[in-house]
Amino acid sequence: MSVEEITISVKRVTGNDDISLPRYMTEHAAGMDVFAAVEHEQIIRPGETKLIPTGIEIALPIGYEVQIRPRSGLALSNGISLLNSPGTIDADYRGEVGIIIINHGKEPFIIRRGDRIAQMVVNRVSKASWNVCEDLSSTQRGNGGFGHTG
Repeated sequence: MSVEEITISVKRVTGNDDISLPRYMTEHAAGMDVFAAVEHEQIIRPGETKLIPTGIEIALPIGYEVQIRPRSGLALSNGISLLNSPGTIDADYRGEVGIIIINHGKEPFIIRRGDRIAQMVVNRVSKASWNVCEDLSSTQRGNGGFGHTG
């Protein structure tokens, strides 16, 4: 099975030539690791949130989005996550990609220049339109909500 590959234009923010571009760390990874472009170490205390720059701007093709997701290792080892997970980057956004990090852990967490801080997953986008109707088709689940299956 082959994987679709697209080309995404990327621009480095001035002064960030030393920061790696997002990249896949294994052959079949769905997400690319994203790197911190902080000028100085950033300490994120327990319960604190910070916006961390990546040093890149991207131009996605129309019909695509990027989702920014937490790195599982940082979550498990340090309680580090993303506040708006997954974050969405739309095809018409042209500013610097920023990562909103929160420390759910018990200890301060230090982010250094070049650290891997998140994952970036590229997805196709579908546009929805609404069909207003009087009745919806029935299903076995029906209107069973949260916890209805036990």
